Order: sequence, then C-alpha cells, then structure tokens
Amino acid sequence: MSITAATVVAGVAGQPVKHSLSPLLHNAWLAAAGIDGVYVAFGPPAAGFSAFARGLRGGTIRGLNVTVPFKEDALALADQVSDRAAAAGAANLLLFEADGAILADNTDGVGLLSAFAAQAPGFDPAAAPVVILGAGGAARGAAAAFLMAGAPEIRLVNRTVERAEAVAQALGPRVRVMPDTRGALPDAGAVINATTLGLNGGAGPEVDFAAAGAGCVVMDMVYKPLETAFLQHAAAAGLRTVDGLEMLIGQARPSFEAFYGAPTPAIDARSLVLKTLGQA
Repeated sequence: MSITAATVVAGVAGQPVKHSLSPLLHNAWLAAAGIDGVYVAFGPPAAGFSAFARGLRGGTIRGLNVTVPFKEDALALADQVSDRAAAAGAANLLLFEADGAILADNTDGVGLLSAFAAQAPGFDPAAAPVVILGAGGAARGAAAAFLMAGAPEIRLVNRTVERAEAVAQALGPRVRVMPDTRGALPDAGAVINATTLGLNGGAGPEVDFAAAGAGCVVMDMVYKPLETAFLQHAAAAGLRTVDGLEMLIGQARPSFEAFYGAPTPAIDARSLVLKTLGQA
C-alpha cells in the first residue's frame, strides 16, 4: 500500500474497535481496484465521539463507518439524514462534505437483505411476517429494513417488553410486540437473532424451531462463531440459514462506494475474512 498526497482516507469508529474486520475488507477492495485510498480504525473515547466526528468536517477524511456504541450519536450530529437512517434510529455511515456538511446513512439494512438474497435464494421479504429477537439498535435497524422491503408485519420478542414497545411505537402499526416466540413462529417467513446471545460460542436464544413452517429462513447477526448454536438448531429442524458474516460484507459494499466512488471489485471477500478468523 502506497500513501500519497492524494490518498482518500476513510475509516471505522467504535469503542472498542480493535476487533473490527472493516479495515481488512476495505483495504483488500482498495488494493484489488487499484484505488489510491486507505481505510483505518479510530477508537475515540466513549464520551468523545461527537467532538471527534465534528472535527472531521470539511472532507479531509471522506467518511466513517460507525459501530457500537456510537451509531445513535452519529445520527444526532448529522446535518442531513437518509430515510433509512432515520427509520433505523441510527447511522453506521457518515460522509464529510467539502462544504462542511455531515451526511448520515445506514447500510445495515442493505447488508441484512443482501445476506438473505445471497444465502436464501428466492426469499421474499414481503411475503410473510418476520420475527426479530431483541429490541436494541440492531433489532430496530432490522425491523426498519424489512418494513421498507414490504414485510406485512414485524414481530418483536424481547426479554424487556418495554424496550420492544418503544421500538414498535417508533416504527408504526406493522410492528407488533409478542411475549415469546411460540405464537410468533407458525406463519413467519424469517426469524432473526438481533441480540448478542451466542457471541463467542455462548448459548443462543432458545427457540423451538419445530413450530416454524418449512419455508422459514433463520438468520443470526452474530458471526463469531460463524455457525452459532442458534443456526445449528435451525438447520437441524430443516430450515435454511443465513449467517452474520454475509451481512457484514453486505453492509460494507455501499459504504465503500460512498467513500471511494467505485463499486467493490470482484474478489472473494468472504474467504478472506474466514481465513482471518481461522475458519477457512
């Protein structure tokens, strides 16, 4: 990698951020495309993100991907907000314009739907209700993405009912809070784990997938490990599964285009990440 006076700089901001795979993906795409650009990681202090991001106004750095815990802060400081970021209540993409404006977007929903398209061919997000486990930012973003894709109903299941009700109130009448998965599964087209349960090999959410219809697709946003216990149980019940790694790659592609003005080159990004994770 050669850094020049014209190198376009972008990056990812989070706390912690050392675990992020985004620099690996973006720099591999930059190298393959022959673009004079670089993508780096930033770890501003937990209370210092807004000051950090405002200091980037003017476009010296083209933009940031934003991860936990700064996505809501990123939305709040933007001058212009996309419809999908507003619906998600969070931004994972900031662009710094030359005139000083900060633009906010959210590509998580794009990544979510592209993961379904890649690993569950023929899946129609508008065909049936979608069950989402969780009520945090990831769950709200997933719900917003499916609503924009035409899902007839979103069914939220969360341990703290009040949090789920707050999401439902923000997103509108097609979002329904359910006390558990038992009554939510029979006619559902998809079930998504939007919690951190199952991360690093822990026990995932307990779901009786035998209650789901044969055409239901199950996704886990967790990608460490790639095949979580949640997905294993779904596969054992004969259901198609979608993993979180495909979503990670899918949300990164539109960010790359926004930063560098070119589509991602045709390299096997999934194999690159799996090799890095030691799962190749």
